[in-house]
Amino acid sequence: MPSTSLLRAVPKRAVSRSLSAGGRRYASHGHGPQYNEPSGFLFGEKPLPPGQKRKKEDWENMWYAGMYGTFALAAVLLYYKPDTSVQAWAIQEAKARMEARGEKTEYP
Repeated sequence: MPSTSLLRAVPKRAVSRSLSAGGRRYASHGHGPQYNEPSGFLFGEKPLPPGQKRKKEDWENMWYAGMYGTFALAAVLLYYKPDTSVQAWAIQEAKARMEARGEKTEYP
């Protein structure tokens, strides 16, 4: 069995080698802050002087078309979604069984 002093020395040597080979490692990589500092304005845009209109960016019209087009498509699909409830199935099954027995399914 190896001596305890030898086992204690192994991790120290491994740590000293890794630090000397590549230097120290920091989570932030030593640069300044990696986020946008708060400016107090919504989305970081300063208000325009009176009488000026905001210029849209290139992606905004495509985003509006995609977002509201998806909402409209979802609304149409949900409106025409088939009824898959247990109650609807039970009514269809009961009508089919009543018709098979020759009973009336429609009431005046």
